[in-house]
Parts: sequence; structure tokens; C-alpha cells
Amino acid sequence: MSDELFEVSCPVRFPPLFTGQELSGGGDPFAKACARAALGCDAGLIVHALSADRLRAAVVFAPEEPLEQAMVALCACGVGFQNALGALAPPEVAVHLTWDGLIRVNGAVCGRLRVAAADDDPQRTPDWLVVGLELQILPRAGAEPGLSPDETCLHLEGCAGVSPPRLLEAWARHLLLWINRLESEGRAPLHAEWRGLIEEIGREVSRRWRGAQLCGTFVGVDENFGMLLRTGEETHLIPMSSLLENGEIS
Repeated sequence: MSDELFEVSCPVRFPPLFTGQELSGGGDPFAKACARAALGCDAGLIVHALSADRLRAAVVFAPEEPLEQAMVALCACGVGFQNALGALAPPEVAVHLTWDGLIRVNGAVCGRLRVAAADDDPQRTPDWLVVGLELQILPRAGAEPGLSPDETCLHLEGCAGVSPPRLLEAWARHLLLWINRLESEGRAPLHAEWRGLIEEIGREVSRRWRGAQLCGTFVGVDENFGMLLRTGEETHLIPMSSLLENGEIS
């Protein structure tokens, strides 16, 4: 067995408050986590599937506030992942996020975060919320270098030494750190850290919202991390809850 395969098959150890469920057979950890959450599993369950080419995982939350405020979990997961990969990757590797959950490594898309909840009403507290993580470790099957310059993987960005199990463990540790900081310090520290990682702020972007394609300047976010998009003289608020899998933004 190669060292790489051995590393992928190593057991994953999660910090307190998290429990793991390994998923085999090609299943989708995000879909499995949503199904487990709907059946009433405990918060902190991390369903994961690791292979030589991909890292996939999903964590279950039990919100105690309305959905629009509970979407902060997506931001905590994003910042936690950036901190985790930043700690394990070579220092020259740059890791950034996009508002809608893409993960960029050295400027190219390397993975994404996704989110679902039991209820898509922003004013109601959902019974559960799940954030999923997908990360490309090796090039996609059949991908030819140079044909998709906006897509990458960890190995092409100098991160061949980053073990998927250790990265998953680090993500859980850093996520727990941010959950604890949210409880003890409020949202301000996470807000500041997350804003510094969102590369689109200040740039021209295009978003679909309420049936229309809006093009304008991403000028910032509100207290719930919603996008403030300025189009001419008008500023639109696109709430983060619109990123739900069953939301209005595809």
C-alpha cells in the first residue's frame, strides 16, 4: 500500500462535541448528513468520505436562532477551513473564499461549501442546518492541464504533503474554535476574519436574485453576512439564506 493510500485510510479523530461517520461506497456525505439530521441525530455529527482525489464532509448543526442568523455557521465553516489549510499548507499558498461558498487556492477554484436547512423561512429557527465541504485533492479524471485555468487541486498548488484525514481533523478543530468564539465574543471577530478572506468585495459581480440577474459592485455585507450589491443608485441586500440548496440562487 502506498503512503498516500495509507494516509487516506487513516482513522479520523475529531475534537470533543464532534462525532464522525465514515461513508463508503460512493455515497454523498452532504445528502447523508441531511438525512441523518432530518431523523434527529445529534448536532456535531460529521459525515465524511475521503479518497485519494477528493475530500468530502458535512457537519450537522442544531440552530438556536432564526435561519438568517443561523447562516453564520456557513461562515464559521469557511473561515475554519481556511485556517486549517493555511496551517498545513506551505506558507506561500493563498487560500480565499467567495461569498457563495467557493474555495480558491492561489486564485483558482479548488472546492466549495454548500448549505441546507430543515426550513427555508429566514425568520424561523430550523430544526437542523448542514454545511458540506468538497475539496479536490488530485486533478479531476480526464482533466487536461491548462484547459480549465480557473480550476485547480491541492496537488497542483504545492500541497501534496497535506493529508486529507489530517486536514479534516484540522477543519473540525478550527471550526470548534470559531464556534466557541462566537459564543464568547459574538460575531465581530468572525465578521472581520471572514471579510478579509472574501476576494470579491469591492469588485464587479453578477448575482441572480428574485428572478433577475443583478450586476453591480459588491460593496460589503450586513450584520448577517448578506451581500450588499450596488447597482447604479440602488443597493440590494442579497441574504445569505438565499444560498440554501433549495433557495433562489442556483
